Amino acid sequence: MQTILGANGQIAVELARELSRAHTSDLRLVSRNPRTINDSDTLARADLLDAAQTAAAVAGSDVVYFTAGLPADTALWEAQFPTMLRNALEATRAAGARFAYFDNTYMYPQDDRVQTEDTPFAPVGRKGRVRAAMASMVLDEMARGEIPVLIARAPEFYGPGRTQSFTNALVIDRLKAGRRPLVPVRDDRLRTLIWTPDASRALAALGNAPDAFGQTWHLPVCDDRLTYRELVALAGAELGRPVGDIVIPRWVWETAGLFSMAARELRELLPRYAHDNRFDSAKFAARFPEFEVTTYRDGLRILLGADDALPRP
Repeated sequence: MQTILGANGQIAVELARELSRAHTSDLRLVSRNPRTINDSDTLARADLLDAAQTAAAVAGSDVVYFTAGLPADTALWEAQFPTMLRNALEATRAAGARFAYFDNTYMYPQDDRVQTEDTPFAPVGRKGRVRAAMASMVLDEMARGEIPVLIARAPEFYGPGRTQSFTNALVIDRLKAGRRPLVPVRDDRLRTLIWTPDASRALAALGNAPDAFGQTWHLPVCDDRLTYRELVALAGAELGRPVGDIVIPRWVWETAGLFSMAARELRELLPRYAHDNRFDSAKFAARFPEFEVTTYRDGLRILLGADDALPRP
């Protein structure tokens, strides 16, 4: 049996679909209020802040995926995320299962260096420090060697459904509403984005590859990195009309943070928008050469309504 902890987010939903399609029909979905994704799913209610509930939800599992998310609230991250992860690791160890941790890049330096699996942690801000501590907790578990563990790390998302990202909120959703996109800091720096269904398919592939454990993996991104200016122009081509973006300087975001929680939560990430973001996933591509990445054109076509279905099952 394979178990998804934090089963209601977009990554988890797509992961459940991919696992059922390509790997197993014996799937348990765990959250406070889990919902069926596939007809054969088993649901388990659990609060990951409760060690006993987490242990009961994980018991009998062969592979455990940690995909739990929290709202972009720094205090909530500090108070809850480490406990949730610690309970998940302890439960997985007790079950003798494999553990796949879905991670982000908040702990990386916010400069223009190429980011690889060996990039040292240099978090900026409180959320970055939380994610660095969590990743370190998983690395410690990996070094302990009692259970197989892997880290699957993704850069900023964009994607369908309930994908939560700044690109979706500031660019895609505004384009769909007929409004000009908003871009933080600069629109002429390269961005590395990952299509959320690709991230989930890749996580499923890693979780079912025994040789992938004991390592950190960068999940596959489109090799054709674009600036936000180029991404907006490509979106305009899909919409059949010229589109321009509005660049919001850093000082505006800083000021807005005095009045808006959403703007305040973005502030610690602003430095990375001043630099090219080059997230390297060559290691994954070498191990899974058959994996097909969704192009920006296909992704935008789906998001902007030119297609009704995803390009892959």
